[in-house]
Amino acid sequence: MQRICAGDKSAYGRILDLHLPSVSRYVVRMTGTSNEAEDITQDVFLRLWTHAARYDPRKARLTTWLHNIAHNLCIDHFRRQGRITYEGNEDETPGGSEPDTVFYEENRGQMIKQALMAIPERQRSAIVMCHYQGLTNKEAASTMNISVEALESLLARGRRSLKKLLEQHE
Repeated sequence: MQRICAGDKSAYGRILDLHLPSVSRYVVRMTGTSNEAEDITQDVFLRLWTHAARYDPRKARLTTWLHNIAHNLCIDHFRRQGRITYEGNEDETPGGSEPDTVFYEENRGQMIKQALMAIPERQRSAIVMCHYQGLTNKEAASTMNISVEALESLLARGRRSLKKLLEQHE
């Protein structure tokens, strides 16, 4: 990070290579669209370049710091765009016949994505950070600027919400 502060583009490239995939996956899962995610991810790494001096390794790992930036940019995006809600038709659930069951299984990932997009942003962020990004509860709580207990509460509420939404589709 000191080398990035000094303008070392090769150091920046190495950090980009290491952290771009993880941050990009997080942002895609948060926004639900790759176009918006691309813009936000680019902004994360632009901020890495322009604000590298703000990083303090005593406070957080680099991955946590980058996810914090991504999280804040996603929240800003949601505030500008309004809350993303599930627009699917709840009557469109698969029936019990075999072709419907096959269709249901093939589209389970899409249903999970839709359910994830339907829960509140803070719950979604907690779930994505801990379950998809592999951050510890402590790292995710730090990223979201909340206590570990508050994060665990968000995770519990998020899981309940996801379970309820997914049960509605079964």
